[in-house]
Amino acid sequence: MGYQDRHYNQDGGGGGAQMLFGMGVGRRSITFWLLVINISVFVLDGILFRAGVVVGIQTPYGVLPVGPLEGFGYFSAGTTIFGLQAWRLLTFQFLHGGIGHLLGNMIGLFFFGPMVEQYWGSKRFLAFYLLCGFSGVLGYLALWGSGLVVSQTWVPLVGASAGIFGILVSAAVIAPNTRVLFMLLFPIPLKVLIWVIIGIAAYTVVAQGNQPGANAGGEAAHLGGALLGFIFMKKAGLLNWADRLSPEAIRDGYNKGRHEKKVKKEQATRQEVDRILAKVSEKGLQSLTSREKKILQQDTDRLRDS
Repeated sequence: MGYQDRHYNQDGGGGGAQMLFGMGVGRRSITFWLLVINISVFVLDGILFRAGVVVGIQTPYGVLPVGPLEGFGYFSAGTTIFGLQAWRLLTFQFLHGGIGHLLGNMIGLFFFGPMVEQYWGSKRFLAFYLLCGFSGVLGYLALWGSGLVVSQTWVPLVGASAGIFGILVSAAVIAPNTRVLFMLLFPIPLKVLIWVIIGIAAYTVVAQGNQPGANAGGEAAHLGGALLGFIFMKKAGLLNWADRLSPEAIRDGYNKGRHEKKVKKEQATRQEVDRILAKVSEKGLQSLTSREKKILQQDTDRLRDS
């Protein structure tokens, strides 16, 4: 189904507010579980930290104490890229640096996630969200490598913001004229809000990328998530593969791979046995090496047992 055919675009994109804010977050939705996981991780890590379960991040200025979940899951170039700890590309997306950071992201997910999930479908929405989060890392690394963002390999990057930026861009494409309250005071079209926050992110990177405390690295990640979100909205077919993902499909694919591997191994064994038998016919049994005799004996035993 194309974007133009969906019910929330029948008024030209201006009447999406009812669907956007009135749809709710059902317990079976991916949005609901993303909210639960993000909030639960934040609360649990805070409890463990206050209970004295602390992990230290080594920095040039001393040890930075963090909770165990953050210590295990945060992204940094040093741990993830140079340390080859690839799981952090996923886990950093469910960690947050403070209650304000968490609250801002979860508000965006709560209000805009259901609409975007309905647009994509649950499986593609989950892939969309996580890949936009991953694209945040790529955006951060690209702008860091270009010199626009000055950072160090130990600096932690956490948060769902890149995935949320992808969701916001997607929502702005789906219902661009939906009016939202900017700073909870000024009603503006959603498409304007998106340009404002992207403009702030771009300005922070370009104008303040070399200033400590400017969060230019985080804003670079936001831009990476927003860019991939826009690409997916323009090339929706890039996510079609996600519809085929299910526990059954994964299991069937695994079993199929095992079967194909077994068949290839049996074919290779059969070819080797045929070669050995041809050698016996031509040069006699005494010409076989110990390895060839062993292969021939194993094949004989297999045929006897079958």
